[in-house]
Amino acid sequence: MSGKDRLAIFPSRGAQMLMKGRLKGAQKGHSLLKKKADALQMRFRLILSKIIETKTLMGEVMKEAAFSLAEAKFTTGDFNQVILQNVTKAQTKIRTKKDNVAGVTLPVFECYQDGADPYELTGLGRGGQQLGKLKKNYNKAVKLLVELASLQTSFVTLDEVIKITNRRVNAIEHVIIPRIERTLAYIITELDELEREEFYRLKKIQDKKRIARAKAEAAKAEALAKGLIADQAANMLDTGDDDLLF
Repeated sequence: MSGKDRLAIFPSRGAQMLMKGRLKGAQKGHSLLKKKADALQMRFRLILSKIIETKTLMGEVMKEAAFSLAEAKFTTGDFNQVILQNVTKAQTKIRTKKDNVAGVTLPVFECYQDGADPYELTGLGRGGQQLGKLKKNYNKAVKLLVELASLQTSFVTLDEVIKITNRRVNAIEHVIIPRIERTLAYIITELDELEREEFYRLKKIQDKKRIARAKAEAAKAEALAKGLIADQAANMLDTGDDDLLF
């Protein structure tokens, strides 16, 4: 195992506990990021299906709006100048909201009507029905455009976040966790080796003590055989004091 495959750490019991804690944290983080990626993927697919549906509907709505514009011009005549003179501010406005998906903030756009219709009197002379249909169709088209813009903005945001989250998941799964596991295996191997060395050292010490004890017993037995210890015992009993007469 090379040094690049594991973390540079001194093998000890404290380091072993530290690596176990880091491994557990990495596994927990991987699990949470995996759940987050799954939730984002689910929302991503839902938004993609809505985009396809909205674009399909958008083609039909724009076609109807173009036909209604042609009908209104044919019936009413050129009303562009009248509308340009009456319109001073936007009637349809956009406001932004936020949607939270697994910790990711997505912008949501929605349109609303601000004030009264500035050209509601246009078409009183003729073509009022066609102009009403025209306004209705283009209002619907504007709402679909805003919805499509909101969906595509969320789509792009989710796509970027999903890529980042997947990179983090892969990094934890294939780099961080294996490196911690290899470091933990290295620490356990080194500690086992130290235990074996300590056991061998204690065994050698016990063998030396046993040999020394055997030599001492052999010397004692040899001394007993020669009678040296008995003489020493007799000398110890003989204190050299004279007998006292009473």
